[in-house]
Amino acid sequence: MSTNPQNAIGFQFTEEMKGYLAAGETSFEDGYQRGESDGSRFMFHLTIKTEDLDNFLTSPEHRAQAIGYVQSTLVGGRRPVLKGTFNLFVQTGDLNRKEMRYRLFFEDAEGQPLTLSGFKSIQDNTGPDVWKDTTTLFTNLYRGHIEADQEANADLYATGILRIELPDFMHQLTTLRADAPSFAQRMGAMERFGKFFFGALWETYAPSLMPKIGEFEREIPLYTTEGVHDAEITTHPFTTGDRLGLSLLRFLRAPCDDVVVIIHGLTTSSDMFIMPEHYNLVQYLLDHGFTDVWTLDFRMSNRYSYNLHRNRYNMDDIALFDHPAAIATVRRAVGEGKRIHVICHCLGSVSFMMSLFGKAVSGIRSVIANSVSLTPRVPNWSKVKLAIGPFLCDYVLSVEYINPYWRREPGWSLGKLLGWLISSFHRECDSPECHMLSFMWGTGFPALYSHDNLLDVTHKRGGDLYGGVSVHYYRHVRKMVRANNTAVKFEPENPKYKSLPNDYFQYAAEIETPVLFITGQQNRVFTDSNIVCHQRLEKIVPGRHQLHVFPGYGHQDVFMGKNVHVDIFPRLLQFLESQRN
Repeated sequence: MSTNPQNAIGFQFTEEMKGYLAAGETSFEDGYQRGESDGSRFMFHLTIKTEDLDNFLTSPEHRAQAIGYVQSTLVGGRRPVLKGTFNLFVQTGDLNRKEMRYRLFFEDAEGQPLTLSGFKSIQDNTGPDVWKDTTTLFTNLYRGHIEADQEANADLYATGILRIELPDFMHQLTTLRADAPSFAQRMGAMERFGKFFFGALWETYAPSLMPKIGEFEREIPLYTTEGVHDAEITTHPFTTGDRLGLSLLRFLRAPCDDVVVIIHGLTTSSDMFIMPEHYNLVQYLLDHGFTDVWTLDFRMSNRYSYNLHRNRYNMDDIALFDHPAAIATVRRAVGEGKRIHVICHCLGSVSFMMSLFGKAVSGIRSVIANSVSLTPRVPNWSKVKLAIGPFLCDYVLSVEYINPYWRREPGWSLGKLLGWLISSFHRECDSPECHMLSFMWGTGFPALYSHDNLLDVTHKRGGDLYGGVSVHYYRHVRKMVRANNTAVKFEPENPKYKSLPNDYFQYAAEIETPVLFITGQQNRVFTDSNIVCHQRLEKIVPGRHQLHVFPGYGHQDVFMGKNVHVDIFPRLLQFLESQRN
């Protein structure tokens, strides 16, 4: 509230944005492209208005009313906004990123409630991007009147991108109005708004020094299991066919006919599913009727040293040796007649789906696969890293592995220098581990997750939750990306892998195990990989598999976020419950 409401100065401007949305799509770019090809144009015309400019500028939310209309054949023509809010330059979990947010409640021509939720991401990335950032609105259209904290479980109707065109922007500048009695007061209000607007842009995009290293003192014990309560915890070692020692952790509250096995990615571990700082997946499953839960630490786990030396393991090795041996170990322990469900993530998901669809494992009742599975797709900058990174590491820089903890290591090393150089491009936080992880995986600032979704302690302990990794797995990912984004065998002529198919879609029609493909809508590591995989399998076996996209989430925070027990886990539980018999 204004300190003196009687003297409050109103302020307003109009804004018009146009673009394309498409019903049934779940990624912004796909929605825009399909909407453009279908002629599904969408626009809104809004008056952004506040009754108290000073309160608007000083409050953290910078919230104003949004009054006007939306127009599209998707909603039955021109529809008035019943209630709308606009937030200007809201701080986010990234130190150098702000957002402009739009939320519009309206009804379609049949009176059904709809919500437009959109954001502009204001962040200084590589290259000139201030115009693009301030004029590009990533837009979701939901059924119902949906608040921000309800979006992850809302019914997504359409998605796409809206933009301000240059003529509309020039007109927008002429609509700035201050409501004050005198000319001097009006000019003063315009000046205060201008200073705030351009000051926020300068704060974001101006050159700055490399961020300092934030302090880190371990708060949560390394490799702890204290995040799981009221369960007997046992370790089950096993040996793979190519003579590696691996293990599973079992969390048993009571015998259960439905056993869940959870598989991490590269190079995390069981720790990502048993984190004590939030209501983790293992604890959630135990509390909701799945009382026999296992986590697998396979050769990609940072609990083992296999990644800390140069090797030539590929994902065929994991599909052929790790997953079959792990599932056999579980079956021996739980006994015959139990239904086994698998939840898998990242390259753990790719390799397990290769094992399942390559017929190396069988008898799996259901699978939940996060982020990527049989159709790896990555951003363009990631393609460059996949192409040159392994060669540079193995033959030029001669590093055994890439380590997110490099910058904190004592003494001096080439890795520490590389960590320093990488941090020089990352101003989104003061965690060098986070900077390295964005370099190792994906494209973004950060790439793996949204800072807003993580607890601070989770963000700080990135060096514990993710380990060092040898680079050969990247070569296999690159081969898949180049093979029309398809999971294929890395060495098709090697007789060691003769039992596996060259193309892992070969038996897709025969695999009866239903899969729920999940992904965050803002996945900057494997983009729309699981969306595409579901589309391909839908053509082969219509209706067998399911897809769910979580707005506001990325690659890793689907399991490690602070609110996943509210936003994510209920959907996983719903699928598991449907597969009990």
